[in-house]
Amino acid sequence: MSRAPLGGAPIPVLWLCGPPGVGKTTVAWQLYSRFVQDGVEAGYVDIDQLGICYPEPAADPGRHRLKTENLGAVVTAFRAAGARCVIVSGVVDASRGVSAELLPQAALTVWRLRADREELRRRFLGRGIRTDEMAAALKEADALDTSGFADGCIDTTGHAVTAVVRLLREQLDPWPTLPEAGTAHGPSGTARSHSSQDTSASFGMSGPCCAGRQSDSHGTAAADERILWLCGATGVGKSTVGFPLHLRALHAGFTSAYVDLDQLGFCAPAPADDPSDHRLKARILAAVWQNYRAVGARRLTVVGPVENQSALDRYAEALPAAATTVCRLHAGGEELTRRVMLRGHGGSWLQPGDPLRGRPAAHLLRVAARATADADAMERAGLGDLQVVTDGLTVEETVDAVCARTGWPDPDPTA
Repeated sequence: MSRAPLGGAPIPVLWLCGPPGVGKTTVAWQLYSRFVQDGVEAGYVDIDQLGICYPEPAADPGRHRLKTENLGAVVTAFRAAGARCVIVSGVVDASRGVSAELLPQAALTVWRLRADREELRRRFLGRGIRTDEMAAALKEADALDTSGFADGCIDTTGHAVTAVVRLLREQLDPWPTLPEAGTAHGPSGTARSHSSQDTSASFGMSGPCCAGRQSDSHGTAAADERILWLCGATGVGKSTVGFPLHLRALHAGFTSAYVDLDQLGFCAPAPADDPSDHRLKARILAAVWQNYRAVGARRLTVVGPVENQSALDRYAEALPAAATTVCRLHAGGEELTRRVMLRGHGGSWLQPGDPLRGRPAAHLLRVAARATADADAMERAGLGDLQVVTDGLTVEETVDAVCARTGWPDPDPTA
């Protein structure tokens, strides 16, 4: 199965919304997985991953507009990559619903999930949510229950996730109504080929260092912008370390954004010549960073795997001329194996689509062996601008080490 771009028709987009604890992400991920298993080229994104930029704009409380603008970029990229439908999970403005005008390439369907207050309280207690957070979430649930913007609603009270997915598919049928594929032309007027470079970003420059590269397609960056990219093998702790680095920049007084590339690349199947979907993710990263810059962001922390310099160049060329530092986290085989096994047993944040959580030990050991080989290959190649060895370090110690080596979040190393 391969992705072929759509024609001029908008792409079907299903947005599952509801209060915290109602199961939006879990239901949306299972629904996406079912479509992929059924042979439907589909995309998925969690809207929360499109709004990690603080402090939030005063004119956009909750960052609903910012998230929707970023979703528009994701939908456009997924559509150009050949997705036949897109599933979105996440909160919406309870009083206004979704600003559909910000999604011009989407045929939007909004479905609301709800649960009784006692059910929500039970789920909140299971998550360890604070009392004030619970009160705010219940208030949002009440507001959503009196809203009228959704196209439909399913009560999840007392239902397992599989039952909710089944009910949702029954009520949505025949969604998605799929236009014909294979003869499309993208926004540029040129049919997209999986073997060609994406014209939405200027790829093609090369070199060992990413700092200060130029990209005419995205203009000139502000002089005070910095991007810190954490790469490394599976299990090395990119996300675990990356988010505190984003917070360091925020607490230092910068408007700071955070992007986990894996969370932007759920579009199946990937093209054979780009199995990690670097072209797609580079296009989305460039668009999302532009939107963050527009609301004042001057620091961006990126986490995501890149297996070689060629893959890294794709992303670097898509970004504006900000000072970009690529920091490779490294750990030995014994430590990587420990971390992979821990993550498989739930010792990490509950990320959508985690390929390790809940997998059998034999599978996790194979992943750890591949991660060790990848780490050794990156070490031999000297991938990145610098390396931080994480063996024996706590998360906080690793964050301190990265800041010491890079000067993050300030100053600009190219100044």
